[in-house]
Amino acid sequence: MIDIRQLRYFVALAETRHFRRAAQRLHISQPPLSCQIAALEKALGARLLERHAHGATLTYAGEIFLAEARDVLSAFDRACRNAQLAERGELGNLAIGFMMHTAYTSVPELTRRFITHYPQVQLKLRETIPGLLADKVLNGQFDAGILFNPGPVDGLEGLSLYRERLCLALYTAHPLAQRSQLNARDLQGEALIATPHEVARMLRDAIEVYCRSGGVAPHFRLETQLQQTIISSVAEELGIALVPQ
Repeated sequence: MIDIRQLRYFVALAETRHFRRAAQRLHISQPPLSCQIAALEKALGARLLERHAHGATLTYAGEIFLAEARDVLSAFDRACRNAQLAERGELGNLAIGFMMHTAYTSVPELTRRFITHYPQVQLKLRETIPGLLADKVLNGQFDAGILFNPGPVDGLEGLSLYRERLCLALYTAHPLAQRSQLNARDLQGEALIATPHEVARMLRDAIEVYCRSGGVAPHFRLETQLQQTIISSVAEELGIALVPQ
């Protein structure tokens, strides 16, 4: 059997053309080096070196073998290095699902920082509605998801990345648009536009909790999953909306 150690010994000897200098480079004594080179030649059935009093020179077979041995060692060293990088999470692929809201806040900055620190990882970002993200992480479609806090989910761990307030979106002609301050009570009787509960449970719950804090039973006229659509619907005077700032 030919092993990597024998290839390293041979390459060192081929480059120094001297057993003693090769042994010094390899930090071994000369007899083990000579034995391993002889074992390599026996395993190959080919004479790689011409030995003489002042050192050694490569045979034609040795020159051919040297080029290939260098390629093998380079590939082996690269495989070892890549395995270590992969173990540390510095090489490979990372699939991240994110909800649209985070495209305006945390995702761009996180992406910039990640690709700066881990340039050899191929990052794949996929926008998905919040209600599907937790399941997609659980079933392996994503390695992680950036979404509203889904609450306790078996098999998932969460980390708080960003917090933002809700704000009230009003069309210009709406009477409340002229007010400098508003509270939950002011939403009594207003037609609201919001994301469906099954799409973004935490966001919908936050809107309902806020309304009820002022004794208001929220009236949802229209439901749509995209915040851009909600804002556009408000602009068309179809209602008003509490949306992430």
